[in-house]
Amino acid sequence: MNAAVDDDLWSAVGDPTRRRMLDLLLADGGGTATTLSERLPVTRQAVAKHLTVLDRVGLVHAAPAGRERRYEVDEAQLARAVAQLSSVGAAWDARLSRIKRIAEALQRGRED
Repeated sequence: MNAAVDDDLWSAVGDPTRRRMLDLLLADGGGTATTLSERLPVTRQAVAKHLTVLDRVGLVHAAPAGRERRYEVDEAQLARAVAQLSSVGAAWDARLSRIKRIAEALQRGRED
């Protein structure tokens, strides 16, 4: 794998609830643990824990909003994640192409 891939970032994004939270935050321009929990099938406390994970890897940032914290997606960090995913995808495409060429060469060898 590419050494530039951030395993903590991908561990955080690997959770479907956290991906849905990112989708909601992007669509709404931000939100609180309470507003997110109203739209997700998990408790407010679970949402808060997921937000802590996303904040730790820099995908979201929080600012005080009354008695709560308002979270917004860090678009630069999200772009970094997308670039990493593209890089990993390209590396796997290259590997699969090599495997295909090897398999085709073996098949041609059997036919001769």
